[in-house]
Amino acid sequence: MPIKVQSNLPARKVLENENIFTMDEKRAIQQDIRPLEIAILNLMPLKEATEVQLLRSLSNTPLQVDVTFLTTASYVGKNTAASHLDKFYLTYEEIKDKKFDGLMITGAPVELMEFEEVTYWDELTKIMEWSKHNITSTMHICWGAQAGLYYHYGIQKKILDNKVFGIFNHKVNNRKNPLVRGFDDCFLAPHSRYTEVPIELIRQQRDLVVLAESEEVGAFLVMEKTGKQIFILGHPEYDRVTLDEEYKRDRRKGLDIAMPKNYYPEDNPENKPILTWRAHANAIYTNWLNYFVYQVTPYNL
Repeated sequence: MPIKVQSNLPARKVLENENIFTMDEKRAIQQDIRPLEIAILNLMPLKEATEVQLLRSLSNTPLQVDVTFLTTASYVGKNTAASHLDKFYLTYEEIKDKKFDGLMITGAPVELMEFEEVTYWDELTKIMEWSKHNITSTMHICWGAQAGLYYHYGIQKKILDNKVFGIFNHKVNNRKNPLVRGFDDCFLAPHSRYTEVPIELIRQQRDLVVLAESEEVGAFLVMEKTGKQIFILGHPEYDRVTLDEEYKRDRRKGLDIAMPKNYYPEDNPENKPILTWRAHANAIYTNWLNYFVYQVTPYNL
């Protein structure tokens, strides 16, 4: 899929080195089609790494996608250069009068805080409310999914005794749903979180359906029945080494962190992690773009 991004976005060079086709503005306007307009609210501290992960995840469909990166105005992190944010990111106030085909809301390292204590919570709730009328389908990821389930359905998260950290097995509950089309009965996906949204509370909501879950770590893929809101309680977009970098970073800080489960061959952190979740991760994003964005979005936004 040709992903339309600004020609000097650093993530573009990374993707092109992986033979993923990207397109700049000049070439895009020569194609007589309307691209899908996808906004990504990037709440992760290492924004450039997340850009690469999400753009890679959106790269497996023939549809042309025009990506707009969003950041919060009420909080500016210190891990991404201000020049990068100024050049490649917009804020809610700058796009609130627009409509988009799809919106992605990423995770954020604030899960141990109450939602209302997060500096940008008020701004995030404005965006989630705006999404009801200006977005065809919204995908929430990890803490973004917890925040979305809390805002839209009042479901509170729960702090866990131990961090969910590693690669876990999941089962598909409803193979006929287009979001899991092409999935095997069981699949692997990464998790990295200290909290959960109890699956029994999700099931109490008539408008929500649990499409995939894990006996070990609970709900993974949840959808509002029309596909307007989709919630992923893990990190399928993660790279091969994302958990490795997180684990070794926390070890260097002297934190008491357990080794990620089912990740290193022979449970040896010196061994290269085996990539076991990419195919199903790609299927999630491809199915979302095709069946819940492209197939239902109007030509004239």
